[in-house]
Amino acid sequence: MVEKEIFDHIEERLGAIEGGRDYAFADMAKLCLVPDVIIPLMFKVPDFDKYKGTTCPKNHLKMYSRKMGAYTKNEKLLMHFFQESLTGAAVSWYTNLEPS
Repeated sequence: MVEKEIFDHIEERLGAIEGGRDYAFADMAKLCLVPDVIIPLMFKVPDFDKYKGTTCPKNHLKMYSRKMGAYTKNEKLLMHFFQESLTGAAVSWYTNLEPS
């Protein structure tokens, strides 16, 4: 009896890992805010001062743009990693945006 329960549990976990139809996140592409982003080889996200929503957003965008200056022509990359510069309510707002 215990062996069957273990087997059923393993089978259920494998189904989740393989992205079975019943798994809630089977279509991960729909969760991506910036689809088809291409991350350059050896790319390292710079360290950012985190924006909490309590300081000037224009200054935060200026600082973000300066740190990501080498990638200004890669709009998708800039949008994809913008969340790394946010924290608290600001990151909650950003991650709940609808993909365009």
